[in-house]
Parts: sequence; C-alpha cells; structure tokens
Amino acid sequence: MKLIVGLGNPGQQYARTRHNAGYEVVDCLAERWGISLAGEKFHAWCGDGVIGGQRVILLKPLTFVNRSGQSVMAAGRFYRLALDDLLVISDDVALPLGRLRMRVRGSAGGHNGLRDIVDRLGSEEFCRLRLGVGPVIGDMVRFVLHRFDKSDAPVVRQMVEQAADAVESWVQHGPDATMTRFNG
Repeated sequence: MKLIVGLGNPGQQYARTRHNAGYEVVDCLAERWGISLAGEKFHAWCGDGVIGGQRVILLKPLTFVNRSGQSVMAAGRFYRLALDDLLVISDDVALPLGRLRMRVRGSAGGHNGLRDIVDRLGSEEFCRLRLGVGPVIGDMVRFVLHRFDKSDAPVVRQMVEQAADAVESWVQHGPDATMTRFNG
C-alpha cells in the first residue's frame, strides 16, 4: 500500500492557489482512477483505491499546509506504512513554473508543510514530488496564497497532468525510474 499526500489549504478562498498545487494533483489522480475523496479521516479528505494494480490511499490534509504532519503521521501509523511507501506532493517556489522534481529524501527546503511532516515523522527519508510555482514575485506568503495568473493556466494544467503521471510511475516503477523520467 502507498500513501500519496497532496499538500494544500482547505477552503474555497485557497482553491487554485500556488500553495494548493499538491491538492490539484491528488484531485487529478482521484478523477483518473475513480477514487472518491469524500471520506474524512486522519484530519484529511481521504480516498482508498487502486492505481496501476497497487492499493493506494490519497490524502488531502485539512490541517492547513503548516500542520500537514499531523494528518500524514496519523494515516501512516494507522496503516503501519514504511517511509518508503509515502509520497508527499508540494509546491516549490524555487522551481520555475511547470517544472517537476522528485527526491527520495532531503530537507524541507523552506517549505513549512514539509518541515512539519519531517518534524512529526522524525525523518527526512520519504519521497516528495515538488511542483514548480516560482519564481516568487513580491512577498512570499502573498505569492503562494494567490491564484495563478490566467496566462499561466495551460502550463499549470500540463504540470498537474505530468505530476499525476509521475505519481503513477512512482507507484508502479519506484522512485529511481520516476526521477530518471520526470526530473528534467
């Protein structure tokens, strides 16, 4: 079983913002694979299904980005998952818009949601897929909490689709093959 977590903030005011890019990827996967995210469990919208023959749990924490670790830890403990079975999808202002980068371990890189997950799990040894939403223009907080420009819509749509492809690859082929294919 794999746990796939998309980071974001709940509430209509945050929909389609840069900080909710992880949510959008999980929504895309749920639609592709017919997985309902209607259930609320582990302080998250949660769905159980199959991707490429592998059982997965899709998770969208309701704890706001900065407290995502609470949800991730609760789900991981409940299902008794190894850190190798966890993939966290988050926005990254250091990457240009549309760029993807998968890593099997590493620091939070200044992302408060990843930092909370690392702190609560006590480890940096989990896979993460970062979605490029940069470069930052103006104040960082305002930037990530604002919606993408309309002119960016095609790039964002393509990034979300490619990120969903990368998650499917991770589930079916593992991180090494996925990094080779998607870390451009």
